[in-house]
Amino acid sequence: MTIVNKSCFSLICIKNIFRTFAKVMKLGSVILKILMPLLLGAAILYWMYRGEDWQQIWHVMTGEMDWTWMLLSFPFGIMAQLFRGWRWKQTLEPVGEKPRLSVSVHSIFLSYAASLVIPRVGEFTRCGVLKRYDGVAFSKALGTVVTERAIDSLLVMGITACVLLLEMSTFGTFFRQTGTDLNSILSRFSLAGYFVAAVCVVAILILLHFLLRKLSIYNKVKATLKGIWQGVISLKDVRNIPLFTCFTLGIWLSYFLHYYLTFFCFDFTADLGLGCALVTFIVGSIAVIVPTPNGAGPWHFAVKTMLILYGVADEKALYFVLIVHTIQTMLVIALGIYAWLALSFTKVKV
Repeated sequence: MTIVNKSCFSLICIKNIFRTFAKVMKLGSVILKILMPLLLGAAILYWMYRGEDWQQIWHVMTGEMDWTWMLLSFPFGIMAQLFRGWRWKQTLEPVGEKPRLSVSVHSIFLSYAASLVIPRVGEFTRCGVLKRYDGVAFSKALGTVVTERAIDSLLVMGITACVLLLEMSTFGTFFRQTGTDLNSILSRFSLAGYFVAAVCVVAILILLHFLLRKLSIYNKVKATLKGIWQGVISLKDVRNIPLFTCFTLGIWLSYFLHYYLTFFCFDFTADLGLGCALVTFIVGSIAVIVPTPNGAGPWHFAVKTMLILYGVADEKALYFVLIVHTIQTMLVIALGIYAWLALSFTKVKV
């Protein structure tokens, strides 16, 4: 073998080694993205429930819990996903896609179950189902998901603002218990102090603006906000806006009732009232933004913390969030299995 051939052979070997290394790193990155949410959720749950008496939790489920209310909450959990499937079909019509209603609903059922395995994969799963069975363009389906997320985000922000105003006293209690009474802090400010504080806040915001422009995350955030705005604008093409609005309100009303009715399963939450249910529901909805399976871990911690503010004992709050989240997750799994079986007998549209 000549020197030239040996050099070429060495270069090819090095190139192959780098390619293999790149593939391994890419695979490792994918595995890490899958494992990290699972590990994060597991770590939070372990931290919250370490040392708990599991026999007592089982006793609460079998001996103290009123299962009638839990069963009554199930239809609302199902209706929330049905409304989402119906709304999605309506959102797809302006982009020239007309999937079957049953396929749209089954894709939603399956997407929630898939997200229990790999967080956030549900959006891609339901788009893939529509492409597989009804020939819906994947890119178009994924684009409408942005529209849905935009509308849901705006609605949740609006509800959050209303709940904060209605339940401000509860958050005031939280500040007092943590030694951060807002009134006592503000009373120390003079008019000049307010002016200086405002100038400082504006200066910090301007500085952050210029700093973020130098970072890649700025462009990502800008692109995300642009996508949300485009999604909102695209609603003008929806054929029946009142029906779309009803579906959207139906989704979140069903979610809330699915959660609220579980309060009556336990004697220590039955008398907490609608205000507590709204606060814990909103806090829990925000907590599930953290990418863990069905919000496991962050949801438990957030809802448990707010229940304690309303006077629920720490141990009983732990029982509530564990039992409710587990049972509702089992419903999601059951609906996913049903959708998988139903789609197995569904003919592919030619």
